[in-house]
Amino acid sequence: MPAPLLEVSHLRVEFPTRRGTLLALDDVSFDIAPGEILGVVGESGAGKSLTGASIIGLLEPPGRVAGGEIHLEGERIDNLPTERMRAIRGRRIGAIFQDPLTSLNPLYTVGRQLVETICTHLPVSTEQARERAIALLQETGIPATEARFDQYPHQFSGGMRQRVVIALALAAEPKLIVADEPTTALDVSIQAQIIALLKRLTREHGAAVMLVTHDMGVIAEASDRVAVMYAGRIVEIGPVHEVIHRPAHPYTAGLMGSIPSMDGERERLLQIDGAMPRLNAIPSGCAFHPRCPRAFDRCRAQRPELMPGPATRAACWLLDEAAR
Repeated sequence: MPAPLLEVSHLRVEFPTRRGTLLALDDVSFDIAPGEILGVVGESGAGKSLTGASIIGLLEPPGRVAGGEIHLEGERIDNLPTERMRAIRGRRIGAIFQDPLTSLNPLYTVGRQLVETICTHLPVSTEQARERAIALLQETGIPATEARFDQYPHQFSGGMRQRVVIALALAAEPKLIVADEPTTALDVSIQAQIIALLKRLTREHGAAVMLVTHDMGVIAEASDRVAVMYAGRIVEIGPVHEVIHRPAHPYTAGLMGSIPSMDGERERLLQIDGAMPRLNAIPSGCAFHPRCPRAFDRCRAQRPELMPGPATRAACWLLDEAAR
């Protein structure tokens, strides 16, 4: 295995409030190798997007990284000054967000935004930047590139805008791409095209991708490994095929059981009763135990760490009981 390009170790994110400090991410650890796509999945409020924002250095105040470390190619980046982090963001870390309109300036043409990004991060002339921008638009599948180069974001469809955002993310040839719900607002057919594009560009550029989504179909199609998050922690991580077909954590099993089966074998969809706990009301022990059909006394008293399972690593006392 190649050395990890991104290493996140024991990441802890807090939000100070007048009523106390809220713990949003608690002891999150994972790594991503060059050319690998790691899917991060979970319900709304699980901490997926917050993990991505911590890596990019775009945590909304008063949120702060209160513990742990983030290393990119061996360099620690979670404690860098703002200016240094701004130089890394865009050059070594690219970002793709859910709504392309939040990433694009409506007052500038798409071509101008690409050229400015390239000139900011790469030692090239304006003409060379223009040539690279046109090549990137072609690479991401935008037709009539010369004409569209001088158009504004509102003149593009949602799928085409997302392609432009991907081109922007790749403009400075970053080593890591954080893609936060990049297909959520798109039609299913366009989703498939964007996923295929991400996979191809990752393979050709050798970049690592952190793909944040709540859609297990996207995870199954795009990811090499998947991390399942719940209440600010990773509850299971492993190869995508194993997590989908042999989940070790009851929460993961619940997510898988809620997906319709195409072969018609499943008569009823499963559902996970209850809802994700609020940050100021995280249960003791395993945070999932109030919703877990297999919880027992130890789950309510002690918090499990990730431990080896049959094919994945999961934070569940059932694995410890099975090992005994």
